[in-house]
Amino acid sequence: MSNSSSLNEFLLLAFADTRELQFLHFSLFLGIYLTALLGNGLIITAVACDHRLHTPMYFFLLNLSLLDLGTISTTVPKSMANSLWDTRAISYSGCVAQVFLVFFFFGGEYSLLTVMAYDRYVAICRPLHYGTLMGSRACVKMAAAAWGTGFLNALLHTANTFSIPLCQGNTVDQFFCEIPQILRLSCTDSYLRELGLLVVNTCLFSGCFIFIVVSYVQIFTAVLRIPSEQGRHKAFSTCLPHLAVVSLFVSTVIFAYLKPPSISSPAVDLMVSVLYSVVPPAVNPLIYSMRNKELQEALRKLIQVVVVQQQ
Repeated sequence: MSNSSSLNEFLLLAFADTRELQFLHFSLFLGIYLTALLGNGLIITAVACDHRLHTPMYFFLLNLSLLDLGTISTTVPKSMANSLWDTRAISYSGCVAQVFLVFFFFGGEYSLLTVMAYDRYVAICRPLHYGTLMGSRACVKMAAAAWGTGFLNALLHTANTFSIPLCQGNTVDQFFCEIPQILRLSCTDSYLRELGLLVVNTCLFSGCFIFIVVSYVQIFTAVLRIPSEQGRHKAFSTCLPHLAVVSLFVSTVIFAYLKPPSISSPAVDLMVSVLYSVVPPAVNPLIYSMRNKELQEALRKLIQVVVVQQQ
């Protein structure tokens, strides 16, 4: 029996036991991580350097890419290092940092996706008021609110989780420090406090989700009223990438936390956690650049500049 005050490390769930499979896991995660770094880095650089992309939509996209980089950098490098060095250990402080940063970046990202839905709603349903409602100062305040929401949420959950006595060992059945897995190590009923926070989070999550759904119902209603096919296509092209990212984010998180207990196992939980914490940050840049001609042109020019400078 151990207490949280005497714990100095946790043991994470390993992807594989043999060295060959550990190197395979390292290689796969390295490829995904580099893809996420490249994709999000290109979007951040393109939006920052191209004055034509200095609009609210691309400002929020830049913030989304920063959050995606933070999300994948919180969990993947440590998992790769553990596979490379054949260890499962993470320090107590490292685990605390992971819990805080995971909630910080995920909370900020979901809040930002809600703000981006509002941006698309104003752009399509109230275009005459767009300049007033989505001015530079308003956009900065909305982005700051999204980051602040993530920070406050992370602070509350981290402080509450690690104030609970832990006496059921130090093995976390996940490849990163995840609160539900840490709560299983609790030896008291004080985990009900964390359960209360999770209920509040669920209510906020549902509220944001309903806001996004209602916004898109009004958006699609307005788009279908546009007389020209070209106008409808342009409106859809600015909304569909965001809707795809929201769908990917929400569906993976819901499946991870609301899947039936009958299909729950360490292996399934591991794969699902990869699905919601690793895949979206790597795929989001591709989703946003696939149908966005302005962003594609900015990225093409950026790559040309880099190639010319190297020559």
